[in-house]
Amino acid sequence: MFLESTCKYNQKLIDAALDLHQQGMIAPNTYVLDLDAVKENTKMLSEKAKKQDIELFFMTKQFGRNPLVAKAIAECGIAKAVAVDPWEAISLSQHGIQIGHVGHLVQIPIHMISTVLHLHPDYVTVFSLRNAQHISRAAKQMGKTQKVFLRIANKGDFIYNGQEGGFTFEQLVKDIESLEKLEGIEIAGLTSFPCIIIQDGVPAITPNVISMQTAKAFLEDRGFDKLEMNMPSATSSATLALLKENGATQGEPGHALIGTTPIHAVKKLDETPAMVYVSEVSHLYDHQAYVFGGGFYPRSHMKEALVGTNRRNLKKVSAIDIAPANIDYYGLLDTNEVQVGDTVIYAFRTQVFVTNAHIAILKNMSTAPELIGIYDSKGNVIK
Repeated sequence: MFLESTCKYNQKLIDAALDLHQQGMIAPNTYVLDLDAVKENTKMLSEKAKKQDIELFFMTKQFGRNPLVAKAIAECGIAKAVAVDPWEAISLSQHGIQIGHVGHLVQIPIHMISTVLHLHPDYVTVFSLRNAQHISRAAKQMGKTQKVFLRIANKGDFIYNGQEGGFTFEQLVKDIESLEKLEGIEIAGLTSFPCIIIQDGVPAITPNVISMQTAKAFLEDRGFDKLEMNMPSATSSATLALLKENGATQGEPGHALIGTTPIHAVKKLDETPAMVYVSEVSHLYDHQAYVFGGGFYPRSHMKEALVGTNRRNLKKVSAIDIAPANIDYYGLLDTNEVQVGDTVIYAFRTQVFVTNAHIAILKNMSTAPELIGIYDSKGNVIK
């Protein structure tokens, strides 16, 4: 999906990944990340967001909750992270990363609430009155007031399968008095997901945004003011203005930090592609090449890969999708004109934290690329 743009705008990353594999310094099933590019992407996004008066929290699941990358992002202008689930919040906090937002896509299990609140997140999202009651109880026991977001999810909103949940407008009206009476929490804003989707390379708001705006007007009529409007999904240099126009006060870049939002596949944006996936030809069978897997992702939209042993003989070949029902022991290439042991380089949309891959971090890409660490997909050091 991003192979062409990576070839155009970060060929040095491809060259370095190829060399590292051919030298045996990285194994197949390894994502290779350009830390310099991530830093520049972060600085640019931070500056643009400040001009729009939009606060940013960075998402790390796309690059495997990597602490080295997370610290670099925090140092380059986006100080706090959004955790996709409580386990990510705990992992990041252990490495000194401040938590800006937790509980949105994955609610906090009851017996983990106290643990997560002790991480001092700025905001916790709740899907229901009952969830809010649990947060309230734990916060009161700690002697603190926790700011919460109400997740808005009307019946006609755009919600991915398996991610349903939140307050419909009717439920919010029904529950608001009970929510207002809860001690230990403060209703600080609203959120939903996704708030922006990309259609044919063009960003557009979802009905979720309208639902949030309706809920905000209702709460303002009850005396709530300065409500945050947290609008995640596809936050990038190409969507900040659209977010601002629709009342967003917060965005949550993840893919933009590594140059892999859907827009990056079709347009040159300010963010540079910063990650590739490296594998190796395992064997040939029935006119196809099988490459080592473990890091593929069902929604990757991969189309092709580069195969070869050096920069002069790299060639582009078509990739074959593996059915999501099957374990990705191998990936397939539509060719038999390669050799066992050849390096294979992909660039596709991924979520490293749900894979069995490693991630190798590089720096000094403009001079002499240096491998500074290899981690597993959950951010633990391998070497």
